[in-house]
Amino acid sequence: MVQEPSIMELDQMITSHQRALSRIPRSHPAYTTCIHRLARSRFKRYKLSEQKEDLDKSIVHYTEAIFLPPSWGFYLNVVQVFFRLALSLLRRSKKFKQPEDVKCAVEYLRYLRGLPLKTFEVPHKVVTSSLVQALCIQVELEAGGTGDIEEMVILCQELLACHSPANYPTQAITAFVYAILRKFSQGEQVQPLDGVIQCLRDALKICPPDLHLVRFGLAASLLARFWKNYSNDDYEEAMVLLESIVGSSPLGDDPSRFQILASAFAAFLARMRADFFPNPGYLEEAISRSRTLLGSSSLDNDLRYGVTHGMASLAEMRFENFGLTEALQEARSYTSGMVSLASSSSAHGTSQEQIDKVDAVRAAYPMKVVEEKIQNLRELISKTPPGNSNHTTHIEDLVNWHETKFSHTDDIKDLEEVIKCRRVLLASTDTSHPFGPQHALSLGIDLYMAFECSNKMEYLDESITVNRGLLEMQGAQPFRFKVIQQLVAFLYKRIKLLGHRQDFKEIIKLFPLAVNDKFARMPDRFAFSCLWAFVTRANRHPSVSAAYEKAMSLMQSSLVSAPNLQIQHARLVAMPGLCDNMPLDYASYQIDMGQLTQAIETLEQGRALLWSEMRGFRNSMDQLYGVNSPLATKLAAINQDLESLTMSVTPSGTIEISDGGSQVDDGMDPFGRLVVKQQKLLEERDALVSQIQELPGFGDFLKTPSFQNIRIAASHGPVIIINHNEWRSDILILLRDSPPSLIPTTNDFYRLANELKDRLVVARRDGLDSDKYKRALRSVLEGLYNLVGEPVIDKLRTLGVPEQSRIWWCPTSVFCSLPLHAMGPIPSNDGVKRYFSDLYIPSYTPTLSALIESRKPSPKTSYEPSLLLVATPDESLPGAFGEMAIIQSLKAWLPVATLCGKNATPASVVERLRHHGLVHFVCHGKLETGKPFDASFKLYEDERLTLLDIVRSRLPAAEFAFLAACHTAELTDESIADEALHLTAAVQYCGFRSVVGTMWEMADIDGCEIAENFYKSMFSRNGEGVGYHLRSARALRDATRKMRRKKGMTLERWVNFVHYALTRVPFREEPSLFSSCRPP
Repeated sequence: MVQEPSIMELDQMITSHQRALSRIPRSHPAYTTCIHRLARSRFKRYKLSEQKEDLDKSIVHYTEAIFLPPSWGFYLNVVQVFFRLALSLLRRSKKFKQPEDVKCAVEYLRYLRGLPLKTFEVPHKVVTSSLVQALCIQVELEAGGTGDIEEMVILCQELLACHSPANYPTQAITAFVYAILRKFSQGEQVQPLDGVIQCLRDALKICPPDLHLVRFGLAASLLARFWKNYSNDDYEEAMVLLESIVGSSPLGDDPSRFQILASAFAAFLARMRADFFPNPGYLEEAISRSRTLLGSSSLDNDLRYGVTHGMASLAEMRFENFGLTEALQEARSYTSGMVSLASSSSAHGTSQEQIDKVDAVRAAYPMKVVEEKIQNLRELISKTPPGNSNHTTHIEDLVNWHETKFSHTDDIKDLEEVIKCRRVLLASTDTSHPFGPQHALSLGIDLYMAFECSNKMEYLDESITVNRGLLEMQGAQPFRFKVIQQLVAFLYKRIKLLGHRQDFKEIIKLFPLAVNDKFARMPDRFAFSCLWAFVTRANRHPSVSAAYEKAMSLMQSSLVSAPNLQIQHARLVAMPGLCDNMPLDYASYQIDMGQLTQAIETLEQGRALLWSEMRGFRNSMDQLYGVNSPLATKLAAINQDLESLTMSVTPSGTIEISDGGSQVDDGMDPFGRLVVKQQKLLEERDALVSQIQELPGFGDFLKTPSFQNIRIAASHGPVIIINHNEWRSDILILLRDSPPSLIPTTNDFYRLANELKDRLVVARRDGLDSDKYKRALRSVLEGLYNLVGEPVIDKLRTLGVPEQSRIWWCPTSVFCSLPLHAMGPIPSNDGVKRYFSDLYIPSYTPTLSALIESRKPSPKTSYEPSLLLVATPDESLPGAFGEMAIIQSLKAWLPVATLCGKNATPASVVERLRHHGLVHFVCHGKLETGKPFDASFKLYEDERLTLLDIVRSRLPAAEFAFLAACHTAELTDESIADEALHLTAAVQYCGFRSVVGTMWEMADIDGCEIAENFYKSMFSRNGEGVGYHLRSARALRDATRKMRRKKGMTLERWVNFVHYALTRVPFREEPSLFSSCRPP
């Protein structure tokens, strides 16, 4: 191997060449030889010294050599000299950032490619590779044109076509990747993107395993296309590439730079997908990747800061999606960490520019520093030519600082500076640029803010214009919903000010675009569809039915996107006036249109959403088993898993989840795993249900029940539905073999009903024993009779429904908390006080479907019916012992088992319930404000059998339950009335067909009497041949009538007891109904 000369030796050569040139005329052939040698020596000296003077002189000598006559016998021909000149210019442009040099180099190399290079002994591949490198520098120096990347694609494809893995064009491909990464980093478009991706795919096929840059470049290109087309295929391909880099073996113990960058890139890509799409699983993946990355000690401070900023945003999204307080706390901790870092950024090595991009960091600066930052940026902008990427960056930073200043001053002049800068950014950004929509979106918001500060219509008009243009922008799809929200609000504001009818027409056209936007969160789409319905109905627009239908279809979907009951309920509560009012609104509209059957369908679809969802997991599939057993088995397994996940929440809010014993260390917390698993199961279930619905006779499988199916609920007596709604309130009576009957109400019905409930709630604060409450309850019962009872009784008589018939109440809204069964007293000629339950035998049902299920015949079992007594007597329940004695005396009629004292634990109660058809609870009942799933029975040593514990159980033997405890049919405060989330409903859900509960606190002294009279009636010979659950409504009515006759009995004590005739969930593997028996 020939040793390269040292600088001293090169200096001697240069001196020798210079002396020779001084003695030889330019026309002499030897002069050309000396110039060649001098140019080459200067170039070699530059490689050692890195002094620009050496490279400059080398270029001058090569240029001179080209114009000299050829030298006989010299080994370099003019084409070779020209090639060396191009390489020298390329070297100088790269080292000293001289744009004119790279332009010349590109021009020279393009010219060379057109020559027969083989004749001149210049390698064509080397020229092509050098041209790719020159184009890369041209991109870096922003000295080229729009076609640089396209030319590089063609050149690289050419090189790849004639290279093998053993002779890979590493320099060219590396330069190509750096060029596109440079474009991406500047926020510029890369064209042709599809060509770039295909070229890099081809390069990846034969590249060395350790050349991660190719994988990185391809992943970045796929990301750019994902940003443009939102294709999940591009996302998945990019993630596979990044994972392959992360999973590669580093040279040492620590991850390589590429591995760290790939991990950060993967976290960013996951966050982007979570931003674009409302899939909860995408958000959890993004959180998992960012958390894992932040746990790496190899992450430098710049990257750590960026990932921390992104993680704060993700945690905020998690809080917005699921209401988890832990997520909000996490977001705040990340934000405060960034603010702390800002005060000591030099010590941490994080760039100040990156730190200052965070809103919370800028807000912490004093005004003097803010003004200094603004002045410095103005000076930088004045020195940076427009079109330069730094110019755009400086303007973006200036916007941020002006916004910060405006947040301190509230001076519209500062806001106007923001608007001025945003206009510049928008005007200088291509409409197809990824950041274009973001600039426009922010400008629209700032303009509207300026309008609110100044009342200048030109700001409002421009804001509307900007938002209209934004809807047409390529790449604006993820923002489209928010844009439409803003545009509707801005147009509505202008309508109020100017009354433009055209603006209203535009609003109506925008609503369908928003509610069908796949990039928007389901709850947001639902809320906007409710607004659409309200606006169209208020303005009598013909699209009102379409708006209501869309709202109803989105309502359930917005609920199931939350992973468990606790969060689903929180989501319902977080949308006051939407989920609870929408079905009632639509039903009132349908009634207004004379569509009574459709109104009943709507009310059924919109009630007890949580129970309906859970009941769907336990639907009988006997018919499906008979047609397609594999499908039925698979669906049953998925339903069981989904039910388990949906209930996977403890009273403290921690998530309980089992993955079959296998836990994957993926950095995902238990809640994240819950969400991801639920999403996967939901997708599998939807696919299965679609497949089942294609089977003959299964077209309506799991679809909303039709009126023809719903009316079966009235098979044993009329069902009275009260629709309490601000638009209009109505009472509907559902009959089995006749059309629904409508009872119109007065205009003040809605207001009066609210007043009745409020009166009762306010009076209860003084205690149930207070005179105030007794007076309030008396007036409420009288008011209910006047409002509801009298017209209902008149209508029942008109319909020919005889007194002492069974009837069912299916109320909505405030009527779910009012004692309809005890309305009265009813005026009479004999002076005897009679209440509604004296005329008819009433029960309540949360939904019509629940009532239908409770009446389905069940297979007989070989077991005799038995009763389980669950009792936890203590000092506060002295009457409990007498009540227990009464229940135990029922052994004369059927076997009675007792769980008392230390034997009455939550686990033992649930287990024993499986083996008894009847149960009687004697204990305390407890409510938790805002936490309906924490409602509970107090058991031994203050252990609690919660509503959720009950819901989780499956009780195949269940028939009837008497809940002699406080609040068992009472809704907690801050709960949704129509959801019926109380202990009685929970007992119903887990299998009991009829339940007796209490509307408020139960007097201890009433336990003995109500139990004795109730069971005496239920076990009387009048009930022979009828199942116990069918006897229970009459038995309760009889028992409360006897209570009323007792001296000193007050209204609140007997009114307290209510009867629910509810569903029995069928079990394919464990049939569940006992036939009645006679006493021995």
